[in-house]
Amino acid sequence: MSIPTVRLNSGYDMPVLGYGTYPLRGRRATDAILAAIESGYRLIDTASAYGNEDAVGAAVRECGLERAELFVTTKLRGSDQGRGSTRAGLEGSLTRLGLSYVDLYLIHWPLPRVGKYVESYAEMAQLQREGLIRSLGVSNFLPEHLAAVVAETGIQPAVDQLQVSPSHSRPGLVHEVAQQGTVVQAWSPLERNTGVLEHPSIAAIAARLGVTGAQVVLRWLLQRDITVVAHSGDPGRQRANADLFGFELTAEDMTAVDAVDAGIPVKQDPATWEEF
Repeated sequence: MSIPTVRLNSGYDMPVLGYGTYPLRGRRATDAILAAIESGYRLIDTASAYGNEDAVGAAVRECGLERAELFVTTKLRGSDQGRGSTRAGLEGSLTRLGLSYVDLYLIHWPLPRVGKYVESYAEMAQLQREGLIRSLGVSNFLPEHLAAVVAETGIQPAVDQLQVSPSHSRPGLVHEVAQQGTVVQAWSPLERNTGVLEHPSIAAIAARLGVTGAQVVLRWLLQRDITVVAHSGDPGRQRANADLFGFELTAEDMTAVDAVDAGIPVKQDPATWEEF
């Protein structure tokens, strides 16, 4: 199964659909990633905070593909933010991954009250110049956070990974980020354990098209020009989640999924959320 790509502002191509590795660890994670690669996934998303970069690295080595065929994303954890610490954070990730570079490096959360995300991004820009990072990105950054890093470095983040899903469609935020030339990538698009995939509107579309509720949601995001990182440890669901390019949602379908959002704010508000 071939997954299309989008050209980032860094000049590199990123698959529009990636495999998210959280919360798997150890051999279970490696085996799930190998199954995902077998199904056609080429973007593998991890983070220092997930504790599974070693398992991702094992899958990269065991999958039989050339390194250039895979797009590996990892993230700077809060405890590694700051001048000097950022380099050590990336070097630790590269060691655990067993890689000489990552395709995309994200600041996991802005942590505005800590106040180190701008200097962290500036240090990431230097690491990019050294060839350790292909594309610079951020995660959970609001427009004011994006403006601050661009003002300091002149480099617009290639990607902003945001929580976007039917319950949190966030059209205003998505539009504001995207119009600056930053690709929005949705995390937790399938809303683990909320039951949203069985919502009557989503279920009706899935039944009409002969697809799963998850496929409807992922297709809805792609048709909004939002790239996606989706997780499943089950090979069958992995394959289904990647099988998104043989059908389309109508305008009415898109509106119906939009309407699932009840306007409840995300629990992890980037303006205040802290994790290290």
